[in-house]
Amino acid sequence: MERSMLRRRALAACTATVAVGALALAGLTGTASADPTSRVPAAGADQLSPGLLKAMQRDLGLTADQARSRLGNESRAVAAASGLMRSLGAGYAGARISGGDAGLTVATTDASDTARITEAGAEAVVVDHSLAELNTAKAALDRVALRKAPADVPAWYVDVAANRVVVQADGGAAADAFLAAAGVSRALVKVAPSQGTPRTFADLRGGDAYYMNGSGRCSIGFPVKRGTQSGFVSAGHCGTPGVSTSGYNQQAQGSFQGSTFPGRDYSWVATNTNWTPRPLVNGYGNPDITVTGSTEAIEGQSVCRSGSTTGWHCGTIQQRNSSVTYQEGTVSGVTRTNVCAEPGDSGGSFISGSQAQGVTSGGTGNCSQGGTTYFQPINPALAAYGVTLVTNGSTPPDPTDPPTNPGGTWAAGTNYSAGDVVTYGSASYRCLQAHLAQPGWTPPNVPALWQAL
Repeated sequence: MERSMLRRRALAACTATVAVGALALAGLTGTASADPTSRVPAAGADQLSPGLLKAMQRDLGLTADQARSRLGNESRAVAAASGLMRSLGAGYAGARISGGDAGLTVATTDASDTARITEAGAEAVVVDHSLAELNTAKAALDRVALRKAPADVPAWYVDVAANRVVVQADGGAAADAFLAAAGVSRALVKVAPSQGTPRTFADLRGGDAYYMNGSGRCSIGFPVKRGTQSGFVSAGHCGTPGVSTSGYNQQAQGSFQGSTFPGRDYSWVATNTNWTPRPLVNGYGNPDITVTGSTEAIEGQSVCRSGSTTGWHCGTIQQRNSSVTYQEGTVSGVTRTNVCAEPGDSGGSFISGSQAQGVTSGGTGNCSQGGTTYFQPINPALAAYGVTLVTNGSTPPDPTDPPTNPGGTWAAGTNYSAGDVVTYGSASYRCLQAHLAQPGWTPPNVPALWQAL
């Protein structure tokens, strides 16, 4: 009992000056309790996000009460760790929370600090390297990587529990080369097997911008799937097979696999695994629209359009099965609307309610004075390329699914020299600089290595 009260008093003292900040981190607005074993104050618990609590229950295997209790314990542990970090000074080697009760462990290089750590209610661990020493080593690795990304070393980080800088590598030689370049001692490092190639994540969403060969801009119509291959449909006049695309964030995205224009005005783009198709249309200032199907609307029905130039605009369907002649030729089977559009909106989504209708083709006028816009119906485009519309009833995509091989002579693992010519899909490419082809470095996605012919 006496030890328990001592722990409580010590922890209360450590948390007094930082409790408000710690509670903000945990999403609590109540006052801090002087008793670290008490429950979260009712006022703070009431203001916890229901979504956050549900996610904690789902992913951490907790009940709602356990989730609330854990958040309270964690906020108090963070406050205690903050106080100890300041009081331990140079010997401080990091802190971590573990276990279902969010127990706090604090590491130090000075054995004389253990009593102080224990009195603060944490478990003390004596280690060889301070946190400052490990952070300095990691900073040296970072500087090298900023000059040139290390080969076969996808990640590195300070691991407080291991008291080492962990370097994930595809082999010991790759790790050693990285450490040597940074001048980092092997004694500070633990080399671990690589856990795969990291990648950024982005969503495919109707109405978002994309760029063709890094220059012209169009808009995504609707995300689609063909087997395990993800992509989207858009307007045919936006690009021809083999043309590479980058996303709204200017990151490599994919390439056109099929395109028809004039005659019809549709295309489909296959994307790399960094892009996840979602059953959404960009609302541009309004909530995104969820796509549930592609039932065709009839004359007079309301319809809205999303595009990367003018955003979200609505009107009504005037006539289906229309034909229109552009400078490039005649397109038939399009639907005429009184919805306005402007350059860059091409390919973007037309939707009625939650039903996908088509992709923006062209028209007259603008969104200042009004105009007429035609869209290419979605269902003929889906049928033309054998792709399936992504809806809220679709099976969630697996981001690790490999893309469908479009065919051609390019192959990962091949050494290419400058001047070599390969095919990928229906397009040809010339190698610009010698390299060993890696998975994902397909010619459309790496213009620094390949030039479309």
